[in-house]
This record gives sequence, structure tokens and C-alpha cells, in this order.
Amino acid sequence: MKDTLGVLLAGGAGERLFPLTRDRAKPAVPFGGNYRIIDITLSNCINSDLRHVYILTQYKALSLNRHIREGWTSVVAQELGEFIEILPPMQRVSANWYMGTADAVYQNIYSIGSEQPKHVLILSGDHIYKMDYGKMLQHHNDAGADVTLATLPIDPSEVSRFGIVEVARTGEIVGFQEKPKSTELRSPFNPTTVDASMGVYLFNTDVLLPALMKDAEDPTSKHDFGHNILPSLLGKYKMYAYNFVDENGKDALYWRDVGTLEAYFDANMDIASVSPTFNLYDSNWPMRTRVRQYPPAKFVFGEPGRTGMAVNSIVSAGCIISGAVVRNSVLSQDVRVNSYSELDSTIVFSHVNIGRHCRIKRAIIDRDVHLPEGTVIGYDQNEDKRNYFVTPSGLTVVTRDYSLYENPVSADFLQPV
Repeated sequence: MKDTLGVLLAGGAGERLFPLTRDRAKPAVPFGGNYRIIDITLSNCINSDLRHVYILTQYKALSLNRHIREGWTSVVAQELGEFIEILPPMQRVSANWYMGTADAVYQNIYSIGSEQPKHVLILSGDHIYKMDYGKMLQHHNDAGADVTLATLPIDPSEVSRFGIVEVARTGEIVGFQEKPKSTELRSPFNPTTVDASMGVYLFNTDVLLPALMKDAEDPTSKHDFGHNILPSLLGKYKMYAYNFVDENGKDALYWRDVGTLEAYFDANMDIASVSPTFNLYDSNWPMRTRVRQYPPAKFVFGEPGRTGMAVNSIVSAGCIISGAVVRNSVLSQDVRVNSYSELDSTIVFSHVNIGRHCRIKRAIIDRDVHLPEGTVIGYDQNEDKRNYFVTPSGLTVVTRDYSLYENPVSADFLQPV
């Protein structure tokens, strides 16, 4: 992988994850207690021995930038020329912010060219999966490909959520359909499934850069890999599909787009289950993150009706379960759940205090929230809607009333005298 540069797209606004993305970038949203969503892809990079990675950020990137700086820059050997580096929009080749996935890469074309990589691997920072990119590179080289797309077999009923790839028996790509309502296409390797793009693209650099420059000059383009770049190269270069090889060690392939609140919630609930599909505890494919200095989790009181306990749950460092019961939940660092409270099927971000006698189920509690004594969430949807954000499926999201970081002073203070 020494001749390969990873370009990780982490600039999406994440509208479908609102309000969790109100104050943070989508890849910075906490996941699985200790982690951020972007940690999964970055762990894949490190485990694949990909040690040259640019991270393209854009919206509300303060916490993401800090997380990368404090948790990831020391993972690679900088004295050996390795790096995990953040590239914000610099308007070097354009006066615009990133206008699409392809435009984001194009605006950093000088940084890519300065590294002189033989291959460029385009990745997304908001998917949950385990993949050895080195195996994909080997397949790319063995096929003599100019472009290789990672593909995933899906049920035909799901095609509207994916870019669909038409693959010949040889593995060569002969067509695309971008999120069709339905399709008659079927995988040549399994006639009951459809080959879908995972959003992982491997290019020969001498193919990618001219394509980006040509696309940038087209005023009608959406400047998107799926819509524009890949179709423009089809038939002109050798383009192959790489069937996803899952490093998760389960019978079923695991790849999740956690771009909606429900999908995000379900993925976290899976991790907290007795036999999770996505295994965080696999020493053969470790997940890395920024390590915070907190004391161990603590469970106190064992009286009848006031027993500190957690069942089928993830409880991170710094948490205190004080005479409360936590079930089927995921708690990030530095959370306190006070006596006589009950949590069920709930995701709690860091620095949250839950008062006594609270009852909470099927909810997401954002960081720095204090829930007063006796708070009830998840039992009366109409009542929840008066105070919180509730999805159509009945999932309740509790956020801070305002962000101290983005609104440090009152609006009146900002008005001219």
C-alpha cells in the first residue's frame, strides 16, 4: 500500500442525522460508546497498512478535527513519511466550498499530486464495515484495472438506496444505474441479488486526475463520482468490480450506512446485544480511537429497588451507575445515572447526568445534557414531541438547548452599537 494514497471524504452535512449533526460533522457522531463513526474507516486503513491518508472535512468540523489531531496523528510514523492529515476547503482551485464528492477531491488535486501516488483510494467516513483495502489493491493489480469499485450483494428491494453496478461474468463493469426505483439487473454471481456500490473506489492516479479536471470544466456536472466520474470513464478504461470480502468474521456480510437516525440507532443496539453482528472485540481487526483519561466504570448500591447494574449494554470509562438499572443501552464516557432510574434501549453520549427516578427508553441523549429528577422519555410520544425531537418511528432525540461552542455570546452582543 506504499504507493496508494487514501482520500477519506468526511465533509457531508449529515442532514438525515439531524439533530445529532446540529453541532458536529456526521463522521464525528459518537458510535459504540468509545468511538466516532469515522474511527471505523480509519481503523480499516491502519489494519490494511494504508498509512497515507487525507481527510477532507467541511461542515462543523471543529470536534472532528480535534478528534483526528488528538487520536489519530500519532498512530502513523511521521518520521517515515506516513500521515493522517486533515484538508479543509482551501479554495485553491475554486472560490466554492466542495460542490460534490468529485469536486472535493478535485479541489485538493495539488495535494494529491504532490504525493505522486500510483493509486488513489476514495473512501467515505460514515459507513460501518471491516475491509482489508490491501486485498482490493491486489485484485486491482491482478486484473490490470484502471478503476476498481468495491461492490456488495443486496436484495433487489433495496436498490433505490444504492448505486447499482452492472457486472459481466469476467468481473468487468459494463454499466451503472444511480439509485433506480427498481432494476432488472442481477448479479452474475448470484441471480437473487444485485451488485451495489459501497462508495469505495480505487483509481490509477493517471486516470483519476485528468477525469477530475475534465469534470471540473463541465458546468452541467453534479461533480459526483457516482453520477459523473465513473460513467464518464466507462468503456474507455478497464473498470472492474471487487466483491466485498468482510473481515468481520461472521457468516453474513456486514456493511451499514448509518446515515439516518433509525439506522444509526439500530447499529448501536446491535453492538450492545448478546451476540452482535458487528464485533468490536476482535483482536485480529482492532478498532482504534482517541483515548480519553477517565477512571473505570463503577456500579454502586445493591439494595432492593436500588441496585446499580447494566445488562446487555456497553458502559464506557468514567461512567457511574448509581443504584440505577441500564438495559440494552450504549453509554459513552463520563455518564452518571442516578438512583431509581431505568434506561432501556438508549444511547447516551458523554458528559450526561440523568437524575433520580427517571424512566427512559428508545432514545438518544446528546452530550452535556442534564435530565432532571423524574424525567420520563419514550413512554408518551405526544408528550415527548412537546420537548424533544421525535422521529416518525418514535425514536426520541434529546439535545442541548444551545451550543456553548457555537454561541458563546448572546445575539444582542453581536449587534453594532
